[in-house]
Amino acid sequence: MNAVLEIQNLEVDYDGVRALQGVSLRAEGGTITALVGANGAGKTTLLRAISGIVRAQSGLIRFGGKQIQREAPHAIVRQGIAHVPEGRHVFATATVRDNLLLGAYVLRDRSERQRVLEAALTMFPRLRERFQQRAGTLSGGEQQMLAIARGTMSAPAVLMLDEPSLGIAPNLIPTIYAGIRRIAETGTTVLLVEQNVRDALQLADRAYVLQTGRVVIEGKAQDLLGDPMVQRAFLGL
Repeated sequence: MNAVLEIQNLEVDYDGVRALQGVSLRAEGGTITALVGANGAGKTTLLRAISGIVRAQSGLIRFGGKQIQREAPHAIVRQGIAHVPEGRHVFATATVRDNLLLGAYVLRDRSERQRVLEAALTMFPRLRERFQQRAGTLSGGEQQMLAIARGTMSAPAVLMLDEPSLGIAPNLIPTIYAGIRRIAETGTTVLLVEQNVRDALQLADRAYVLQTGRVVIEGKAQDLLGDPMVQRAFLGL
């Protein structure tokens, strides 16, 4: 299968430190690729480099076969890559409806906006129940659902999620993960940074373990669950 997103030998400096050192990865259409590792391993920097927020010193980022490592962030969004950063960042005084429609600003066709809106509400049915409610009145988990759903509203080919379960009540995490799986099943490629390594590997199709800016292990997510190094470092086994 051809990769929708491909990164080759990426080198990125962040705050004067070499944050990524020769990182390479592939993400295929309709799959979930997890990036796991300790804090400071370079996971968030990698997402920021893909979305154009930080510049790579060297290496290639290909999306749909086209190099994008010199593109501006707004151009990358328009080409089909959406980034949901850590921390939700919903518009608290706006309704769920208006938050979602703000995510569709790149779509000019009204019927297309309605189609992606319906798809977002199908992925996270609780948002349909809260549709006219102000986002600031939602629980933390519901706000995270809203942030993820808003990320799908530009109909991206690639959706990047940074720590979607961070600070969320444990009972809502399965609902969020189920929504992420449904997003991938629609054909969207999901690139997932997650603090909970076990849950991330159970959700993902493929995974990369980063350590001090380098990929140290890669493979099928289920295989990494049984890898002795991953078990010792992240799973407490």
